[in-house]
Amino acid sequence: MKNAIDRTLRILTTSAALSLVMLSAPQAFAATPADTLVEGFAIDDIISLDPGEAFELSAAEVTGNSYSKLVTIDISDTSKVIGDLADSWTTSEDGLTYTFKLKSGLKFASGNPLTAADVAYSFERAVKLDKSPAFLLTQFGLKGDNVTEKAKATDDATFVLTVDKPYAPSFVLNVLTSTVASVVDKKLIEEKAKAVTPTADYKYETDFGNEFLKTGYAGSGPYRVLGWKANEAVIMEVNPNYYGEKPKLKRVVYRHMKESSGQRLALENGDIDIARNLEPGDVEAVSKKDGLSTTSAPKGTLYYFSLNQKNKNLAKPEVVEAFKYLVDYDAIGETLIKGIGEIHQTFLPKGQLGALDEKPYKLDVAKAKELLAKAGLAEGFTVTMDVRNTQPVTGIAESVQQTLAQAGIKLEIIPGDGKQTLTKFRARTHDIYIGQWGSDYFDPNSNAETFTINYDNSDEGKNKTLAWRNAWDVPELTKQTQSALLEKDSAKRAAIYEDLQKKALTTSPFVVIFQQTEVAGYSAKLKGFKLGPSFDTNFVYNISKD
Repeated sequence: MKNAIDRTLRILTTSAALSLVMLSAPQAFAATPADTLVEGFAIDDIISLDPGEAFELSAAEVTGNSYSKLVTIDISDTSKVIGDLADSWTTSEDGLTYTFKLKSGLKFASGNPLTAADVAYSFERAVKLDKSPAFLLTQFGLKGDNVTEKAKATDDATFVLTVDKPYAPSFVLNVLTSTVASVVDKKLIEEKAKAVTPTADYKYETDFGNEFLKTGYAGSGPYRVLGWKANEAVIMEVNPNYYGEKPKLKRVVYRHMKESSGQRLALENGDIDIARNLEPGDVEAVSKKDGLSTTSAPKGTLYYFSLNQKNKNLAKPEVVEAFKYLVDYDAIGETLIKGIGEIHQTFLPKGQLGALDEKPYKLDVAKAKELLAKAGLAEGFTVTMDVRNTQPVTGIAESVQQTLAQAGIKLEIIPGDGKQTLTKFRARTHDIYIGQWGSDYFDPNSNAETFTINYDNSDEGKNKTLAWRNAWDVPELTKQTQSALLEKDSAKRAAIYEDLQKKALTTSPFVVIFQQTEVAGYSAKLKGFKLGPSFDTNFVYNISKD
């Protein structure tokens, strides 16, 4: 990784190099450079910047500002999808074929022309790489052996996508706003791709540039990524070939900072322009400080903890329900998430089609003890929880640790950074995992697909949804969730999701705690700063400085 950053340094201008130096010497400057935006942000969850692989909140924000897609969400009205690279599109009468016409004169940051062949290649590599977000595309029937026929360019300006079922068009288009549908530079990727030896699990002789794109860049968005060093920084610079309005600032630096107090101090000192992970007390302090402001936006991001059904104790239905009575929701709402979220217990965030705001659970130790006794665990048991060492996650885990103890359950907290906890979670080797889930696109299936679908519960399962990660085998809910995709009547479709949420509330191994309200503190020198409705729509290209 050090070599990648060293290479980045060599191509930076003096001003950009200065920005990078700031990362390791934050007290050396009284103000950030006039042409550079510096954000304090906990980015330790980033594992890769390849849009065909990245599936973390921080990575999605970076790709959202550096890659373009066929279509994107209208952030002023999230019920609408608007063109990005696509100038227009049509759907066939049978609902199976989507034809997109690209805008003219498109280029990648490299200078290479962007054509429909690049779009087709982007779909092909995402499907064949088969990384975590691939299921967003494979759910349309795309597979390694048919993707070149199902997702193809018919000429330089025309891309045709053929899906396997007549899904609700709004669902298909919303999926295409997700980061896995980002368009990559085919020519550059093929130059950077490495040869690999096929195996039983991976039958291709190329890595499709995956090793390069983990830290590299091959996009066409407003900014281009210059470098990423894990747990230190991501640096982006203006893409001179961007087709749209050029960003106001030349450069953006995401500087890894975990602690809320550290972010607040850096903001007050002028070492950063935006503080992104402020706790309630620090939000209040920033709001009272001259020259600083705060902003907030409701997010479709849910915080939850989940019980791995491979653990025999956690797999007992009475234990699953007992855990839902062993969370002090009121105390968490009044302290840990005050101003940054609201208590929410269903898997669809408020604002999405069919979302329920039912909150049947509250702290009830007596009820939990009764359920544990029915499960034959009246004396309790010991269990572990993997916890990313950031707030409010750590605080919530500690609160749950205390309330579980009241029922005789001893919880051992295993702290780690974002990569450590996520890697263990994705391998299904955890007992309990606490984290957050942000909708990949503005359609209820984004959450239903992951919370209530598990196609193959074996360790070899390819669709690694949250249900799969927690070994929750639910064939009936899987069928019901799939049926909602074919329902074109919005009211009937909403009713299916309402029923799914009610079933999941009582039986699922997910304890949903709250829905996020994202907050940020920022310098009053900034103009145009606004948090978006999702984790990949926190756009920075409209921001300027006085």
